[in-house]
Amino acid sequence: MTGSIRLYVTAPLAAGESVEASASQAHYLATVMRRSAGDTVRVFNGRDGEFSGRIEALRRDRAVLRIEQQLRAQAEEPDVWLLFALLKRDATDLVVRAATELGVADLYPVITERSNTHRMNAERLSAIAIEAAEQCERLTIPRLHPLLLMSARLADWPSNRRLFATLERSDAAPLSPVPSLPGPVPVALLVGPEGGFAPAELDVLRAHPFVTAVSLGPRILRAETACIAGLALLQGMRGA
Repeated sequence: MTGSIRLYVTAPLAAGESVEASASQAHYLATVMRRSAGDTVRVFNGRDGEFSGRIEALRRDRAVLRIEQQLRAQAEEPDVWLLFALLKRDATDLVVRAATELGVADLYPVITERSNTHRMNAERLSAIAIEAAEQCERLTIPRLHPLLLMSARLADWPSNRRLFATLERSDAAPLSPVPSLPGPVPVALLVGPEGGFAPAELDVLRAHPFVTAVSLGPRILRAETACIAGLALLQGMRGA
């Protein structure tokens, strides 16, 4: 099964069941990948693990998959969240794709004072997350939360979840993979917009006891680069 096509579906999965793929997946199978009835696929839904399957029927706008045997049981994944200032479209796309590949469980886009866009296409970003999850072989899709002001999101933040806020040009301690965090401790990463947080936003962050200011090093990173670097370090701290 190595290298075969993986598809995310929402239907329950069990051996012997038939599952209908979406119209876009049917188009992908028939037109892009040139598959036909009888070819194999792998299927997951974020709840029941991963199964082998076979294309039972295929047209350009419809596909039926016959579920065969379970390949992987559903397993617990790292409980890491990403809170990030919404960026321009291509940069936000990259953040969502990379965060999915790095195992982020929840994505929280926010508006900050220096955000250069206030509009988000949730359907597009969800599709990017699904495609990334299919490609990187994770068993779940990260949850994409509604766009909110950062102050509103922090006001409703769970106090037991440690939030590492990346601050450039600061004397904050570096976010380092050593020492490691206890596995069960819920954590999140916060990355601000291009240009950094406004002074009033820094005051808000300092006022929350669950926020820990951290540095990603001496260089000034693009926001999307900071998301990737910070998540890699945070996952390293968790041993994930």
